[in-house]
Amino acid sequence: MSKLPITAKGAQRLRQQLKVLKTVDRPRISRAIGEARAHGDLSENAEYHAAREQQSFLEGRIAAIENALSNSQIIDVTTLNHDGKVVFGATIELMNLDNDEEATYQIVGEIEAEIEKGLISVTSPIARALIGRKEGEVVEVNAPGGVIQYEILEIRYE
Repeated sequence: MSKLPITAKGAQRLRQQLKVLKTVDRPRISRAIGEARAHGDLSENAEYHAAREQQSFLEGRIAAIENALSNSQIIDVTTLNHDGKVVFGATIELMNLDNDEEATYQIVGEIEAEIEKGLISVTSPIARALIGRKEGEVVEVNAPGGVIQYEILEIRYE
């Protein structure tokens, strides 16, 4: 199995999230389970069942992050030979040629993608259309709503 790409910043964010899950959330849920057990009959104890469900979700999230980090290749975009082209980890300023709206995206690994923060997955249609292109080029993106044309205004490697 090949390793999945992740930015250095993304790996750092995941490690911080993992630390909080293990040192803050896990003990808090463990205390909640202990308090709920103290209330007696567990078969009809809604607090106990809710805390156990939270614990199950938390442990699943911890396992997913640990798995993602162990199966990742950390890529520092500042060290890549990009030759002015869009590469993994690049931050791109775009102009939607249909409505003249500007948008800024960073191409990141799947595990760290958050569209609300402008972090798009390297496997997304827009990222696939942008990879290998240069400033000033117009790209067509096959989006669910139809084809959208973007002009690449700026490429940054931060």
